This record gives sequence, C-alpha cells and structure tokens, in this order.
Amino acid sequence: MQEPDITTQSSTVEEWTQALAESTGSPGGGAGTGVMLAVAASLASMVAGYTDAGDGQQGTVDSIQARARSLRQEALRLADEDSAASKAFGAAFRLEPGLERDEAVRDASVQAAKASAVLGDHAIAAFDDLAWLATHGNKALIADVVVAFGALRAAVAGARTNVSFDLASLRSTGASLEQIRDQQPDLWAAVEKLTDAMDRIDRLTAAIDHRAAPTDAT
Repeated sequence: MQEPDITTQSSTVEEWTQALAESTGSPGGGAGTGVMLAVAASLASMVAGYTDAGDGQQGTVDSIQARARSLRQEALRLADEDSAASKAFGAAFRLEPGLERDEAVRDASVQAAKASAVLGDHAIAAFDDLAWLATHGNKALIADVVVAFGALRAAVAGARTNVSFDLASLRSTGASLEQIRDQQPDLWAAVEKLTDAMDRIDRLTAAIDHRAAPTDAT
C-alpha cells in the first residue's frame, strides 16, 4: 500500500490540516477519524496524569495513562494507514469500467472498510477508561473528559460511517446489499457495534454534562 505524502506522524498540525483541506481525498475523513481518536487519547492521558489516586487505585490510573499514551501513537499510525487506503480507493474508481476496475474497487473498498473498522475497535476499547476518569478522575478536569468523549464520539461516528460507505461501494461491482452482508459479515456487524458505541457515549455524556457545563440552563 502506498504511503501518503503528508502523514500525521511527520507533519505539523498546520501541514496536515492544509493537506486535509485539499481536494485529494488523502488524507480524508477516515484519517480525520484517527486524529480525533488521538485527541481523545491525549486528553485521557492528561486527565489521568492530573488524577491523585486514592484507596489503592494508583495502579489503575497508571494503566489508564499508559493505554492512552499508546493509543495516541497507534491512532496516528492508523490515520496514515487510512490515508493510504483512501488513495487506493480513489485510484480504483478512476479506472475504466470493466473487470479490472471491478476487482480493484472490490479490493480497495474492503481494505478501506477494514482500516476504518480497526480504528473503530480502538475507539470502542477506549470507552471504559474515559468512563472511569469521568467518575474517579480529577474533578476539576471533568470538562476535559467531556471534550475527550466528544472526540471519541467523532472517531466512532467516523469509523461507523466509513465502514458502511465502503461496504456500500461494493454495489458498483454488481453486488447487492444482501450479498455484501453475506460476504463481509464481520464488517457488516462492525457497523452495528459502532452504532451501539455511539449510543453508550451519548448516554454517559448526558449523565455528566451538568458537572462539565453547570451554567447551561438546559
């Protein structure tokens, strides 16, 4: 898979967002999903670092911070992988109609969906640590936890949408949605799993919003 010219791991924020703003599709929304996940992980690490653990919970805090730091790096790496998959996806659709194009579209669509599903799995795995910080973390940083959940939701929503869209793109090769579901059951199930994760995030953030935004009359 061809590496993207601009990467999250070697570019400044200015350079990367400028590349995102161009009409190239690489980086695109999938890579943006990875960056949002990295933001969520970074905030989780920060809040954990400010949390004074009690009742023998320092080990839990340390583990949360270690996972968050690792996830930040992994999310950026996955964002770059998604950029490469996006480039292959676009190239496949630019081929002349025919069997070669159908095969290229089929492979690129599945690979792009897999890249987004992996990002989604990492985002889902981060939920419990953020939920722990919402309850036990430094209370002065609850607003940062809510912002982290917002970034996490954006990552989950992005992964869900991209997996679904990439799967649906297989219809251009003549496959029906029923055939796609039967041929790619794991990716199909990932869409529902990510939808459920969005609902979990919404419920939790609604429950703690009064602590993060106490002046909100609603």
